[in-house]
Amino acid sequence: MCVFFVLFSCAGSFMVVNASGRASGQKAHLYMPTLKENDTHCIDFLYSLSSRDGASPGTLNVYIKVNGGAQGNPVWNASDTVTEGWVKAELAISTFWPNSYQVIFEAVSVQGHPGFIAIDDIRVLAHPCRKAPHFLRLQNVEVNVGQNATFQCTAGGKWSQHDKLWLQQWNGKDTALMVTRVVNHRRFSATVSVGDTSQRSTSRYRCVIRSDGGSGVSNYADLIVKAPPTPIAPPELLAVGATYLWIKPNANSIIGDGPIILKEVEYRTTTGNWAETHVVDAPTYKLWHLDPDVEYEIKVLLSRPGEGGTGPPGPPLITRTKCAGEWTRLPRLRWFVFSAVLTFLDWELLIEPTSETRRDEWDNKKKKEAFPSGMAA
Repeated sequence: MCVFFVLFSCAGSFMVVNASGRASGQKAHLYMPTLKENDTHCIDFLYSLSSRDGASPGTLNVYIKVNGGAQGNPVWNASDTVTEGWVKAELAISTFWPNSYQVIFEAVSVQGHPGFIAIDDIRVLAHPCRKAPHFLRLQNVEVNVGQNATFQCTAGGKWSQHDKLWLQQWNGKDTALMVTRVVNHRRFSATVSVGDTSQRSTSRYRCVIRSDGGSGVSNYADLIVKAPPTPIAPPELLAVGATYLWIKPNANSIIGDGPIILKEVEYRTTTGNWAETHVVDAPTYKLWHLDPDVEYEIKVLLSRPGEGGTGPPGPPLITRTKCAGEWTRLPRLRWFVFSAVLTFLDWELLIEPTSETRRDEWDNKKKKEAFPSGMAA
C-alpha cells in the first residue's frame, strides 16, 4: 500500500508518495476537508511527478465527491511525463451550499518506474479560476420512456480545441459530449444525448471539462425518466341504448406517472378493423351514432406532458348495444272547427319510439297547426 507522507525541506513541507519498488496499481489517498461554499471560488494546487530515469512514476488523480456520495471517476489526472519542478493546476467546482463536496487526491504507482508523486500548496480562493472554466448551473431533465434525453453544459471561459468535455454519471460512467459551440467570447456550451431511457428511473449527471490549466466540474443534475400512464381498470358502463354507450373512463387508478393532461376514448367493433378516438373532457362520456345490436370494444388512453407521453391503452370494456325497437302509429287525428275566427287544426300524433333508431324520425315529424293572426298556440 502506498501512503502520502510529509516531506520537510528548506523551502517548506509538501505531501509526497515514493513510488519506488511498488507493484502496479497501489494507491495512496489524501482527503481534503468537506467544503460548503456559497459563491464562486477556485481551488488550486501544485504537483510534481519526478524520477531519475525520466519515466513517469505513476498517476496523480483528483476526484470530487458530492454530499458524501460515490467517488466516481477522476475529474483531473496527470501521468504521461515527469514535470519540470512544480506545476500549478486549478479546480473550478460549481457545487454550492447547501450541497457539500470533498476533493480527494490519489497517487497510483507503476511497477518498475521508481520516482515520486507530490502535491503542495492546496488553496481555496475566493475568486474564479484564471484558466479552468466555470460551469453554469446544470438543469434537471425529464423525459418519457424511450425518448431522447439531452443535457446542455454551458461554461464561462474560452473554448479550445484541445479541451476535453464529457458528461459524468453519479456511478462513475463517462459519456463524451457530441456537439460544442461558442456562444460568445466569454461563454461556450456543449450538448450530449443520454442513451439509456428504456425504463422508468432517476439518475444523476454532471459536466466535466479538462483544460490546460485544470478542470471545471458542474453541479449534479437529475435525469428523470417517466413512464406514460395506463389505466388499471377498464371503463365503467353507465347506460346502454340501441345507438349509444355511456361510459366512465376510470382514469384515477393508473400504472405509470402523472400528471394526466389528456384523456381519450378509443372504440371499435370487435369484428371490424377500424377504430376511432375521441377526446374526453368530462367525468363521463357518451358514444353516439352506434349501430344497434353490435358488440364494441372500448379502451381509454391517457397522456402526460412531453413527447411520447401517451401510454398504451388500458383494459378493454366489451359490450353490446341494444336491439332496435319497433314503434307504432296511432290513427291520424283531425279536429275541424268552423267559425269566424278559427280555420282548422290538423295533427298527426305518434307514439314515441322505443329505440334510438327511430328517435330522429320522431323528432323531425311535422306537426301542422293553423291559427288566426295574433292568436297564441
